[in-house]
Formats: sequence, structure tokens, C-alpha cells
Amino acid sequence: MNHYITSTTIKTLREKLRMTQSQLAMKLCVSDKTISKWETGDSLR
Repeated sequence: MNHYITSTTIKTLREKLRMTQSQLAMKLCVSDKTISKWETGDSLR
């Protein structure tokens, strides 16, 4: 799995939907810190 593409895709789709990290986190029942880690790729290493 390409970490860069995954991270970029998550962020791009979230921004396209005009959602904050907190809003996305609430919908997915995770913390906003988790969303941040996903978008930076920290959780994928």
C-alpha cells in the first residue's frame, strides 16, 4: 500500500466534502488526532 497516496486521498476527499478533521472524526467514531495521523501517514508506517 502506498502511504502517500492513501494519506493524500483521505485529506483530499475530506476537504472536497468541506469537512474538518473533527467533523470526519465524529462521523467515523474516532478522535480528530486519529484523522490527523491518517492524513500525515503516521499511522501507516
